[in-house]
Amino acid sequence: MILRTVSSKNTTLYYVQKSFRQENGKNATKYVERLGNIEQLKARFGEEDPVGEAKKYVAELTRAEKDSQKSIMIECKPAVLIDKNRQRCFNGGYLFLQKVYHELGLDKICKKIEKKHKNEYDLDAILQMLLYTRILYPGSKLSSLEDAKRFIEQPEADIHHVYRALSLLAKENENIQAAVYKNSLKLGKRNDTVIYYDCTNYYFESEEESGLRQYGHSKESRPNPIVQMGLFTDMDGIPLAFCINPGNTAETTTLKPLEDTLREKFGISKVITCTDGGLASYENRLNDHVGERAFITVQSLKKLEKPLQDWALETKGWRMVIYEKDKAPRLSEEVYDLAKLDPKVYADKLFCRERWIKTKLSKTKEELEQRLIVTFSFKYREYLRHVREKQIARAKGLIESGAACKLGKGQNDPKRFIKSESCTIDGEIAEYTSYALNQEMIDQEARFDGFYGICTDLEDSAPEIIRLNGGRWIIEDCFRITKTDFEARPVFLQRDDRIRAHFLTCFLALILYKYLAKKVNRAGKHFSPDEIISTLQNMNFLSIPGEGYIPTYTRTDLTNNLHGSAGFRTDTQIVAKKTMRSIIAQTKAVDKNDDGGDA
Repeated sequence: MILRTVSSKNTTLYYVQKSFRQENGKNATKYVERLGNIEQLKARFGEEDPVGEAKKYVAELTRAEKDSQKSIMIECKPAVLIDKNRQRCFNGGYLFLQKVYHELGLDKICKKIEKKHKNEYDLDAILQMLLYTRILYPGSKLSSLEDAKRFIEQPEADIHHVYRALSLLAKENENIQAAVYKNSLKLGKRNDTVIYYDCTNYYFESEEESGLRQYGHSKESRPNPIVQMGLFTDMDGIPLAFCINPGNTAETTTLKPLEDTLREKFGISKVITCTDGGLASYENRLNDHVGERAFITVQSLKKLEKPLQDWALETKGWRMVIYEKDKAPRLSEEVYDLAKLDPKVYADKLFCRERWIKTKLSKTKEELEQRLIVTFSFKYREYLRHVREKQIARAKGLIESGAACKLGKGQNDPKRFIKSESCTIDGEIAEYTSYALNQEMIDQEARFDGFYGICTDLEDSAPEIIRLNGGRWIIEDCFRITKTDFEARPVFLQRDDRIRAHFLTCFLALILYKYLAKKVNRAGKHFSPDEIISTLQNMNFLSIPGEGYIPTYTRTDLTNNLHGSAGFRTDTQIVAKKTMRSIIAQTKAVDKNDDGGDA
């Protein structure tokens, strides 16, 4: 390679030029890098001798290219044993996570926290270890410390330092969340015009209640104490903020405090909050019907007053939602009567009707005007009918087997279709109780098949509101990843501060994963969490003393995308030691002017 100049009337430009041989055997040249004019050279290489320094830079590129092309001979003898207790295989998949970690400024956030608290351990190294192992090798804190020894960079921490770090992370929980959000804006604009909120719970291995560990309604019907997590995500599914509450906390009370945190610490005040029906209390809607805030929430049609129910279930007056490629969805001009439509012909069609309603809480004088949007789908109706038929069959089986002694009320509990009779014809207390199908309950539920309700205070088109509400699956996917892929449950920790820190590490690990997934899925292909995580887990290298690292993993489209998104390659036949050091340094390279946020 040589330094080449190209002169014009106004300026002289400097390029790095490379010679190469074409497929037809002829020699050719190409520019591999544009260094710019003399002013740009001075800014990059210094005022004293910019051209001379540029030539040195080109010579270094030439040496690096020659080093990458030379053959490395490895001498192995079948009769010689490998060294005892020497680790020979290392994981390099964490390097892609490490690059995102430093892009989000988490290292600088840790340094600021260390300076504030003057701790005697490396908080940054411990947090990195906890996040990378949570994604790649989820387990206990002790096992994470052991599993981190698989990485090319070995951790230097004791388990008691890890637990002390957890307590410190818990103290700075909200500050860390806010700082990470502000740093994430440097990677690109967050898609947070609409944010999704939902709650889930995680169970403990212990059976004793204490602090955050409380018995409550378990979404998995487990007889263990639980802790509740509330989570905000943006429209791309990247987490914004979370809160941890005792397991017996009412979900509806968790939304407002976290919204206050978003406003005060994150600076997010203009926002549309989208929730499911379980969080759609009147108070929450009223709280989001202020200033620049708005709400979209699922509305249970069964809980509406009878006049509104009758309106929602009426067959006449429906418009079809029309979807056209590269156009916003719209409503048809034609008005339909659902009773006159062929379910097979219109199976994939969505119908909609809307009206404004006024709601008033009896305890206050405040009145809320909101828009009720009701949709209907024949396919959704058939799905609900199919699910209920299976539940009715299970209810019949419980009655026939004599196992219907305890009735249920849950919306997915087949026992809700069973009724009991415990008195005689004369009204006396009966010694025995008989059970039968509650046909009245079955018919009542069947009335709502295919119908779905949404309430909002926005004036956007109904199809747009329906589209935004449909994005709630994103937050369910976040919960699935933390529970299944990150194995955030069961929780073994006892102290409240360390429990909070545990979920902070799960939250931060989810952010790292989501940003990495966003990078590798840009090329048109979509890779699942299982594919991405298992690929990172299997990106192992055989260490060759004095030479470098030989990749032992399979090169695929996914590994190509990972390398393309990160800006380095580890999938050559061998990665020289010097090259690997350069790659590690590249994953930690950050903006020198970045102070890490306000943690």
